[in-house]
Amino acid sequence: MMTTKTATVSSVKESEPGNIRKLVAATTVIAWAALAIGLILCLMNLGEFNDRNTGLMVGLGFLVGSVHIYVIGTAMGLVQTRINKLKSEQSEQHTDE
Repeated sequence: MMTTKTATVSSVKESEPGNIRKLVAATTVIAWAALAIGLILCLMNLGEFNDRNTGLMVGLGFLVGSVHIYVIGTAMGLVQTRINKLKSEQSEQHTDE
């Protein structure tokens, strides 16, 4: 026998566009910082190019991580923009009726 429980959350506050912009800006800065750290680590440890070179591997990890951080931050901004656009379209439809 399977049961399903439904939970409602009524105290969730809607995020303001300014807060999301700050978050996107912060993730962009963090992504650029990770990219710079990764580039510096890679360039400092290019002498021995193999998988046992810990500095090089950490640098590559920072390079890959910076891309992920940037993509996640950009996606959050785009999703919030889309949500705001849909809400404004819905409010316009309700006022037209």
